[in-house]
Amino acid sequence: MLGTSSLFITDPLDELNPKKDTTILWMQEVCDMGGQILQCEMKDLIFRDQQTFANCVEIKDPHNHPQISEKIYECKELKNIDYTFMRKDPPVDEDYMNALHLLSQAELEGANIVNRPSALKKFNEKIFALQFSHWMPETNVICKEKDFTLFKNKHSTIILKPLDGMGGESIYKFDENSVDHLEIFKSLTKNYQTMVMVQNFLPEIYDGDYRILIIHGKPFPIALARIPQKGSFKGNLAAGGIGEARELSDDQLRVSLEIGKVLMEEGILFAGIDMIGSYLTEINITSPTGAREILSQTGKNPIEILLKSI
Repeated sequence: MLGTSSLFITDPLDELNPKKDTTILWMQEVCDMGGQILQCEMKDLIFRDQQTFANCVEIKDPHNHPQISEKIYECKELKNIDYTFMRKDPPVDEDYMNALHLLSQAELEGANIVNRPSALKKFNEKIFALQFSHWMPETNVICKEKDFTLFKNKHSTIILKPLDGMGGESIYKFDENSVDHLEIFKSLTKNYQTMVMVQNFLPEIYDGDYRILIIHGKPFPIALARIPQKGSFKGNLAAGGIGEARELSDDQLRVSLEIGKVLMEEGILFAGIDMIGSYLTEINITSPTGAREILSQTGKNPIEILLKSI
């Protein structure tokens, strides 16, 4: 990365937690390798005069809660930046998709975008996993009450979640004692118009929801097991889960290698797959996290491996 420039498209900097955020770690690694760090938000992307630009700022010191330099780059052409890293968190809404369209145009102009915008447009993170449904718990994507009722009657305990959520938001667990499940289903589907995902509940969650980082198609050898707090079924760190670095199991390695081949074919250089026990639940490609916790517990740095590989 010595002598190169890297643009990070992120959420507002004051929303990033330097102690936990993988994007900040990424910036720090670029800095330590001698690279220049630029940052902008999606709203700072511009197309004019037949070129794609970004109004961006320079990050002077990412080790000190990204300290912004006084130098502001207005309308810097993306094709003249060595690397552009799309690190905006979900939701993948209309604004997100419009930004991807502009990044696809920038790629045609010669910009180097990670992950490829075409792949980010193509795959919903939860539905993408259905390509590997032989590794998943029983899963339905539905929006009608009758289909929800059929699924719930088939399983003693189920999970309901939106297709565009993150961090454990709006995820519900229902069992035979639940009384509000139909009301919540109606609300989450926006009166039976929006598709959601239902899965049979996996008790293995209490041993951890494993985040496995896939770098250039290969799994990092250490996963982050996110263990739910007592009384919760959500392992997500944003939902209060506790992260514990662990080596991959044989099943996790096997699943990761199979998925990694497809990710590389699609131009997805950095992803995070989620597994509960031996079951795949999601494939995260927008802004995967977990690298900071792995580094702090093991001294092994997934982002260093990523940057050296590109």
